[in-house]
Amino acid sequence: MAIPPRRVPAPSDHYYAVPQSPSGSRRYQPQPAFSQASTSHLSQRNDTTQGVATGQIGGGYGPYSYNPTMASGRYTSSRFSNAPSEASIGTTNEKTTTSNAPLAATATVQQYPYMWDTRDPDLDDPLHNPDPVRDAALDRSCAPFSSRGWINASALFLICSAIIVLFAGYPIIDHYVHEQPKIAGFNLGGINATGQVPKLANFPSMIDPATDASVKTRTGTDGKKYHLVFSDEFETDGRTFWPGDDPFWEAVNMHYWPTGDIEWYDPQQITTENGKLVITLEEAQNHDLNFKSGMLSTWNKFCFTTGYIEVSVSMPGTPNAPGLWPAVWTMGNLGRAGYGATTEGTWPYSYDACDVGTFPNQTTTDKQPEAAATGGSGGSSISFLPGQRLSSCTCPNSDHPGPSVNVGRGVPEIDVFETQIDVSRFQSQLSQSYQTAPYNYQYEFVNSSDVTPIYDSTKTKFNSYKGAQYQQAVSAVTDIDNANYNGQGYGVHGFEWWSDPKNRDDGYVTWYADGSPSWKMTADTIGADATTEISQRLVPEEPMYIIMNLGMSPGFQRQDFKHLTFPVKMYIDYVRVYQREGVSEGATCDPSGHPTANYIKNHLNAYTNPNLTTWDQAGYTFPRNSKYDGC
Repeated sequence: MAIPPRRVPAPSDHYYAVPQSPSGSRRYQPQPAFSQASTSHLSQRNDTTQGVATGQIGGGYGPYSYNPTMASGRYTSSRFSNAPSEASIGTTNEKTTTSNAPLAATATVQQYPYMWDTRDPDLDDPLHNPDPVRDAALDRSCAPFSSRGWINASALFLICSAIIVLFAGYPIIDHYVHEQPKIAGFNLGGINATGQVPKLANFPSMIDPATDASVKTRTGTDGKKYHLVFSDEFETDGRTFWPGDDPFWEAVNMHYWPTGDIEWYDPQQITTENGKLVITLEEAQNHDLNFKSGMLSTWNKFCFTTGYIEVSVSMPGTPNAPGLWPAVWTMGNLGRAGYGATTEGTWPYSYDACDVGTFPNQTTTDKQPEAAATGGSGGSSISFLPGQRLSSCTCPNSDHPGPSVNVGRGVPEIDVFETQIDVSRFQSQLSQSYQTAPYNYQYEFVNSSDVTPIYDSTKTKFNSYKGAQYQQAVSAVTDIDNANYNGQGYGVHGFEWWSDPKNRDDGYVTWYADGSPSWKMTADTIGADATTEISQRLVPEEPMYIIMNLGMSPGFQRQDFKHLTFPVKMYIDYVRVYQREGVSEGATCDPSGHPTANYIKNHLNAYTNPNLTTWDQAGYTFPRNSKYDGC
């Protein structure tokens, strides 16, 4: 249906009336501004517009509902201060209605003979004035090849093409236009084309940025090249080690009862100052004890499997006052130091055979072999251990950390050092030991020089203490410099450790004292013992964590309180750990060959409560041993 052209009235010489501010004495009075000709013309255009302009239509509704003509006579018929002009009243005779029906009269609406229709030039365009006939015709029509359609499709094609070129084409073009760097960026933060690693502020790193580049590699006693995998130089002063304070170290808050210590370990006793880690032992009554000190470890945070560890230490006190027990040592991650429930049946086992060595007391139910039943001190049982909890005899589908139930697991211990005083000479010595189970007859390991060599017999000798019912100690003691005390001098001590589950005969541990090798334990040192009917103990294959502490225990060395003075401090300059080239999963607490994470997670009660001293108290039971209990 054709739409008739709109007719627009000819321009008028009069402006449309708008509200204006009144002035003078004519305030609020209408000002008629009609010429004679327009007055005559307006008399014939008495339409709706005039009613709206005077307020007679719509005066009772909306914000202008007030009708001034209803007031006290102060206003005339117009609600504006100026009277409407001719152009504002009516729009020509296009709105004349042909209907004879009168308009309904109300209090504010008068009857007018005009109504709106489609000829009004002020109405909206056809888009807003639908016509059913025309719209139906448009719905039946279709022009898929119209110019407008092609323009729209072309625009979409250009936009999609531009997006594809931007995100796909440009990288391809750039790849061929620009020469690729020889070293690609990778890892968190991105290593750049020259291989430089970004320094991320406050981001923990296993290798301390303060470690000098000259010490990041070393050559071992085995002739192999070792690379630094962990270090802490303690250069930042004021560090604290409460749980959650440090990414690698955590101090304990407890009494270390397993060795009969007479101090309480408190995290506030450990801090860093002047580029050193400082552990302070002081006399102070707390927790029914008279002393407090500190113990720090990397348990379940940093572990290493094989490698070389060294620490630079200045001992506390003086060689003339025995009784202090400073130590740096390592232990298998399945046991948490001081948490007795975790170490029951696991410490200090390093054993992968399924035989009597896994049994309680290292004997059968009828107390055989007799050598084990009477091979301890004074003819007593050789062992008071409850048996290897995680042995290779474990029954199928039992509670075991894996990788399978037929792999023997445990918590071996290798000590970097425990410092004691030879009171006959008042000479400072390092006790460097490997604690293991099950035991040789009367705790005698193979100490021949071809199997267990000592590098300098003028300084080092085998320890007279070889163990007791709760451990076998494969140990030697070495004299160290008496000047390295109280921060005035530092000695470098450590051990180099290698083990290979595929070739266990190659395993060894070589200890260092004052920077030089002191003695060595090999796989044959702890070989099988036909007398007690046990198999070879293993050079550790477990992931080991680091422990550093300063304590006192009469069981280690009696205290000379006449000469001991408090507080005393142990200073540690640095800790560094290296590993051979080619070692995989060597710096984790959860290696695939000896996992620990899930087992710890599934037994959190034992691993988080130091007051629990047995596995049973923690709410768990030993898995059945197929040879001792049966499955």
